[in-house]
Amino acid sequence: MAKLHSKKKGKSGSRRPVSRAAPSWTEFSSSDVEGLVLKMAKEGMSKAMIGQTLRDTYGVPSVFNITGKTITQIMKEAKVNPEFPEDLMNLIRRAIRMRTHLKRNRRDTHNYSKLGHVESKIRRLVLYYRKKGEIPKDWAYDPDKAALMVK
Repeated sequence: MAKLHSKKKGKSGSRRPVSRAAPSWTEFSSSDVEGLVLKMAKEGMSKAMIGQTLRDTYGVPSVFNITGKTITQIMKEAKVNPEFPEDLMNLIRRAIRMRTHLKRNRRDTHNYSKLGHVESKIRRLVLYYRKKGEIPKDWAYDPDKAALMVK
């Protein structure tokens, strides 16, 4: 969705190595990494922050290469995953911040159009997660209810 609502050419960044095997220099076993993931998840860290902390602090290059499972799969097996997906909640938080900004700055027309873009992304993600079964089938995005849900 990087190119959808901007005039830029998309996202660029580094790529992971092709090898799926765990590196020989890794100190942690599969059970150690799973324990760290569950400990951080119970502390309330998001999936992205868990992966970043494992990479930067513990020197774990890839949870999947070591355990054979993603962080999401590990959290689902232990039943510590959040009620709603992380990317959906981040977009909802952004829309709420934009709405509070627009209440104070009514003439910010640029932000009005960008709010429409963010809410369009939210609606598309809701359809995707409904099909996958991640959120209830009858759940719909409502800005007023979303503000209460996030708080």
